[in-house]
Amino acid sequence: MKKYEMLFVGESWLTHNLEVKGWDDFSVGGYGTEIGRIHAAMDDFAQITHLPSHEAGEKFPSTLEELQKYDIVILSDIGANTLLLHPQVFTQSVRFPNRLQLLAGYVAQGGALGMMGGYMTFQGIGGKGCYHGSPVEKVLPVDFLPYDDRQEHPEGIDLVVDPASHPALEGLPAQWPYLLGYNKAVAKPDAEVAVSYQGDPILSFYRWGKGKSFAWASDCAPHWMPPAFCDWAYIKTFWHNIIRYTVES
Repeated sequence: MKKYEMLFVGESWLTHNLEVKGWDDFSVGGYGTEIGRIHAAMDDFAQITHLPSHEAGEKFPSTLEELQKYDIVILSDIGANTLLLHPQVFTQSVRFPNRLQLLAGYVAQGGALGMMGGYMTFQGIGGKGCYHGSPVEKVLPVDFLPYDDRQEHPEGIDLVVDPASHPALEGLPAQWPYLLGYNKAVAKPDAEVAVSYQGDPILSFYRWGKGKSFAWASDCAPHWMPPAFCDWAYIKTFWHNIIRYTVES
């Protein structure tokens, strides 16, 4: 099976917890990531370079040539500010390339871009994803809402699809595991919406210039994508179909 060169950005977090016990308190810090689930689902068909959120501000590619080393770039639960504000810009007031513009140019020149939903992608919790109105929004299949776009469904939502309705659904069953939420967005008029829920695009694709993009409006790991979905018997087929269709079609 052909392996795609993939830059997977985000899907990590730092924590700082304060515990109070009576008159006394202490704090603990930590680091977490769900990249292991991504490797388990995609390693058969992708050579993954993971750029965690706390490194992306400094290390995300700053030239088109660097981006073009990859067949596909995926943004997962990482806000626009992290890509916009390189340390040189924020601490030294030095000009630096706009990496959201670079991503748009990368797609226009034939690259593939994917965005996973989450609290810091699309528009995100409290609108803090900040992708609404950005160059990245222009090349994705959906237009973002200008405010908190989360659709939390603690009761779970069941997606029923027609596998014959879109090439990216080939080999998948009609009944999928449940999801616990997604980011609400509006499909562009010429986007390909492969999966929807109550009229909202969940999985969609879009051609921009010489390249292509996809948007998966839910998560790629808990909490919105429960372990039952992450460990689904079809999870490798699911992601392989999405990546292959975005890169090759």
